[in-house]
Amino acid sequence: MSVTDPQDVRRDDGWAPDAPAYAVVVPTIGRECLADCLAALATADGPPPVEVLVVDDRPDPDELPLTAAGTLRERLRVLATYGRGPAAARNAGLREADAPWVVFLDDDVRVDADWRRRLGADLAAASPETGGVQGRLVVPLPADRRPTDWERGTAGLADASWATADMAYRTEALRAVGGFDERFRRAFREDADLALRVLGAGWDLRRGGRTTRHPVRPAGRWVSVRAQRGNADDVLMTRLHGRDWWTRARAPKGRFPGHLLVTAAASAVPLCLLAGHRRAAALAASLWALGTAEFAASRLRGGPGTAEEVATMAATSVLIPPLAVGHRFAGLIRHHGARPWRGAA
Repeated sequence: MSVTDPQDVRRDDGWAPDAPAYAVVVPTIGRECLADCLAALATADGPPPVEVLVVDDRPDPDELPLTAAGTLRERLRVLATYGRGPAAARNAGLREADAPWVVFLDDDVRVDADWRRRLGADLAAASPETGGVQGRLVVPLPADRRPTDWERGTAGLADASWATADMAYRTEALRAVGGFDERFRRAFREDADLALRVLGAGWDLRRGGRTTRHPVRPAGRWVSVRAQRGNADDVLMTRLHGRDWWTRARAPKGRFPGHLLVTAAASAVPLCLLAGHRRAAALAASLWALGTAEFAASRLRGGPGTAEEVATMAATSVLIPPLAVGHRFAGLIRHHGARPWRGAA
């Protein structure tokens, strides 16, 4: 099993008349950006997908902007998974796909104008041992100011491995490992988990030459707070793949050890006061304040420095450490005794 760089599957002219057939699966929660995603896919040059499977994962499915699919409209089908999460939504598309390759696109991406042609080159150049070919993600950032913490975080997708914002998998490889693990209910870690299982089954994963743009979606000031739920998913990853999964998945390890120390210091303050140890309480409070300030400063560094950004980083830097610890411990309980995924029942 191996991971190979983009040039190994890229052809200079991007043309592959012998490209294998592929289906496209797009999970969605009905966001307006789906129309842009479908329009870009429809207007790209190159061999079209044999089928486009849009999976509506809203609890109450409603109308979708399918007219944007243009010439692909007659090849498009809509499935519903009723709020079971992106992993289950992609599995629903996989079960219906009838092509040797399945390409997963997120509903907030826009493929480049030559994407279908270059995808054909990526797939045609794949060896029989290749189980997946990743697209290259580009995250446009503001040209007139420094990016916010949220925008810089999204920009990290450009370096992410096996992100299913644009990831082509051989259908045979996916079905052999049981598809996506539906215990990952958020769009987080489910792609890394799948990639590690495909690699573990003996397939290669490679990077291709096609490019997809991933705009930064609008998000409220508390988005980083809500993202701490992913700490529970990290527990599941450790249960399934061992403590070294970070390295094998090429994933940044994050700041959890620091969050644990800061949270411990904050928790020690009232305990020390109750025990009558005022100096110890003052020391713990100082450690908490210093740790929180360092965390906020690290997030502000390189940012726009606006009053709104400073206020957001200050408030969320106080909340994130205890929430990260809480979600991590909740994951330890929830995923105790987790067994390898064998596929949906």
